[in-house]
Amino acid sequence: MSMHRRSVILVAGLLACGLAQANDKDEARAVVEKARIAFVDVVKTKEFDSLRAGLKQAKGVLIFPSILKAGFFLGGSGGTGVLLVRGPNNDWSQPAFYTAGSVSFGVQFGGQDSAALILINNQKAVDGLMANSVKLGGDASVAVGPVGAGQAANLAADFVSYSKAKGAFMGMSVEGSVLDVRATLNHAYYGNDVTPIDIVSKRTVSNAHAAGLRKAVAAASK
Repeated sequence: MSMHRRSVILVAGLLACGLAQANDKDEARAVVEKARIAFVDVVKTKEFDSLRAGLKQAKGVLIFPSILKAGFFLGGSGGTGVLLVRGPNNDWSQPAFYTAGSVSFGVQFGGQDSAALILINNQKAVDGLMANSVKLGGDASVAVGPVGAGQAANLAADFVSYSKAKGAFMGMSVEGSVLDVRATLNHAYYGNDVTPIDIVSKRTVSNAHAAGLRKAVAAASK
């Protein structure tokens, strides 16, 4: 291969890499902003008294602004969201990016996607997210948050999920779904190869762009 052709291939590769990184950064910023909007919308839902009460005790929260279903009535689905963990003074961490895969839905009538908030009730569940992917209902217990005034969340479960459909879903279960780290977005958002431990436990990185999301979570969890 000629020197000229090798140079062209190298330049093309560098350009492609730079474009991918730029796209990841844009996606990460969009996920954080959508997470803020989804969080505020779901928390203010009249029927979610138990969510608002549960937030005051939760160790952390996963926010998925859009979980798309893949099939009609039955089928897998997934989406990208963020994890925030509470600090000792209700100072919530920077967001760490996660995916939720293979979510199965309950009764469906043509809906397309749903926002989901998943409360994390104990430190064991937080630690599980730091180390490996977590299968809800397998590696950790999960309950669907109750709907209605005066209802109380199941604090015995590791995770409690709430969803608000944009279509016409009549309930969503996240049991069986796998939560896994979205490493490329963590790198793009913070500009370093960082792990969830770096982001939410050690707090060695930060991004001012996340201020609105962190403020919204802190206000709702007082």
